[in-house]
Order: sequence, then structure tokens, then C-alpha cells
Amino acid sequence: MPISECCNIGVVCCEADASIPQIAHLMRKHHVGDVVVVRHEDGARIPIGIITDRDIVVETIAEQVDMDLLTAGDIMSSPLITAHENESFAESLRLMRHHKIRRLPIIDEKGVLYGIVSAGDIIHLLTLELSMLTTTMTEQPVVESQVRP
Repeated sequence: MPISECCNIGVVCCEADASIPQIAHLMRKHHVGDVVVVRHEDGARIPIGIITDRDIVVETIAEQVDMDLLTAGDIMSSPLITAHENESFAESLRLMRHHKIRRLPIIDEKGVLYGIVSAGDIIHLLTLELSMLTTTMTEQPVVESQVRP
């Protein structure tokens, strides 16, 4: 299965000059823990970095830095690790594990932001798949007893 089938396409984004309070507001408004930093190129969003709620805590609050003095470009994780929309689910997991990241922006063949997948998204998907398998396993004897009394 390509990773594009299980990623979120409603990615919350900002530009590199966005302030930290603006980013925190976006996170709260959209109930997300990350914002992808993009540059606009011919109307397309090209991802250049990512900021997580943890980045804000570790880089500003913990260091007692005035958040109004910093921008997304100052604290974003860059270079950004991304996966191509046609990469497999398994390859995307390997990429996340190798780079020890919990969020993976997904890009198309032109490098344009397509979506994002998080560790939580993957856990949710795997839980659903395991639940369906468990249901099949527990219902199989019942069906067999009806077919072969």
C-alpha cells in the first residue's frame, strides 16, 4: 500500500517568517502537534522544515527565550525528511525508524507537499487492521459450525 493512502492531506502549514506564538495558535486551532514550514513556488507548497509542539517547549520555553524574537525558520527541523507519495507503507516506516522521527511529510514527484503521516496515524491504522483480523479469527469457528454442523 502506498503511504499516500493513509496520510492526512489537510496539513497545517506556515512560512519561515511566522512567529512562534502564531505557530502555537495554529496548533491549538487545528488540534495538531506539528506545523510544516513551507515556501511558496508557483502557487505550490514546498516543504522546507517542520516544527513540533516539543520544539517550541525545548527551544523557547525551556530556554526562557522571548518567543516573539524567534520565527519558524529559527527553530524548525531542517533539512526535512520526507517520503514520496508512492513509497510503500513499510518503506515509510523504515524511514521514520531510521531517522527517529514521528511525523513524516509526504511529497509528490515535483516535491510539492501532498500530506503528512504521524506515528499515531500508523498506530491507528495497524490497530484497525489487527482488529479486523481478530474478528475474522474469532468468527471463523462460528461460521464453520454453521456450514458443517
